[in-house]
Amino acid sequence: MWTGKRRAHILPGVRRILPWLVAAAAVAGTVYGLQSQGRLWWCSCGYLLPWSGEPASSDTSQHLSDPYSLTHVLHGFVFYGLLAPLAGSLALSWRLSLAVALEGVWEIVENSEYVIRRYREGTAALGYEGDAIVNSLGDMAACALGFVLAYHLGARRTLALFLVMEVVLIAWIRDSLLLNVLMLIYPVEAIRTWQMGL
Repeated sequence: MWTGKRRAHILPGVRRILPWLVAAAAVAGTVYGLQSQGRLWWCSCGYLLPWSGEPASSDTSQHLSDPYSLTHVLHGFVFYGLLAPLAGSLALSWRLSLAVALEGVWEIVENSEYVIRRYREGTAALGYEGDAIVNSLGDMAACALGFVLAYHLGARRTLALFLVMEVVLIAWIRDSLLLNVLMLIYPVEAIRTWQMGL
């Protein structure tokens, strides 16, 4: 039987690792959800790259990371801001694990047939077929990185970096987090034409 002292010694350790167990469970749940949707683990080309830098390539979203990984760093910024009101009642580790879980939900929704069809019909991503599982895992890691960066930078510098990254992405790949959401919800034909380089 456990004595009161032994229980008091073990419980703090359990409490410390519990948020990370929840985050790991969220990752596992996301993988299961993506597999259930028929997502491949990595590119059907048969090899895995750490980085695929051409946004218009069929390799985009099929390897560990790509230019759109930066939009998932921005997800981390957003989730940090949304969860900031809970700072008084939830430790940083719990808020980070919750952000990872939210990103996992996003990945499953983003790779649903409905959203894939919306991307094809309303955006410049005409050949988009969904993310490989390894790409979704990379996106979740990018989100966690963004969350931690936001914690260290503070609100003003995070907002400034968010805006800078949006501008850089628009100049680089003619897309960004805000444009991505806009075109998914309310497609604008002029933006779509510009993104396609027509």
